[in-house]
Amino acid sequence: MTVDAKDRLIVALDLPGTGAARAMVAQLGDAVSFYKIGKELVYAGGLDLAGELIGAGKKVFLDLKLHDIPATVERATAAVSGLGATYLTVHAYPQTLAAAVKGKGTSPLGILGVSVLTSMNDDDLAQAGYGMGVNDLVRRRARQAYEAGAKGLICSPLDIGLVREAVGQGLEIITPGVRPAGSDKGDQKRVLTPGEAIAAGADRLVVGRPITGAADPAAAARAIVAEIAGAA
Repeated sequence: MTVDAKDRLIVALDLPGTGAARAMVAQLGDAVSFYKIGKELVYAGGLDLAGELIGAGKKVFLDLKLHDIPATVERATAAVSGLGATYLTVHAYPQTLAAAVKGKGTSPLGILGVSVLTSMNDDDLAQAGYGMGVNDLVRRRARQAYEAGAKGLICSPLDIGLVREAVGQGLEIITPGVRPAGSDKGDQKRVLTPGEAIAAGADRLVVGRPITGAADPAAAARAIVAEIAGAA
């Protein structure tokens, strides 16, 4: 993937409100070109912020993890497609993926399937009633996303090899669960460092708290971009 290292870092604005998010964006300045806006912020006015960021020349990833009956997912995706976002996430169930791809129409919006959340392991899947572990489920979700015409897949950096095994280069791989060496893992169970994730084959990395919680967020972001560049 031939992309500038800075564009391979997506900073997660997982903050309690748009005021805090705007302040963080101002702190980060030109150190960051790509932002993720998830449910926490969307419900606090984040769609307006997304429009502001796009208008300012930034890229935006709307992490909404849509999952509903196909008609609802299709209409919701169609509504999102007019916002100018680069990516939208949906849960990687076949009907949901197909509906989202249909809903985006001819817009450039990239549909990303969410495979297995990075906070989940085999025990968590078993408790949820799945009859397979993380590895088998990730392979299945990758094939389903590819067959549905999705742009890419969200997966743990530890699962990159499984996705490439299943679909080769047919999907972009965007990985959360990335933590610089020495960082607190928080609620993530399956993580790698930025350099390790890029070396393993990730196309883009999603990083939140190690940047937004740093004493100097811009310096933290630049350090990760440098690590990405060094590993590419």
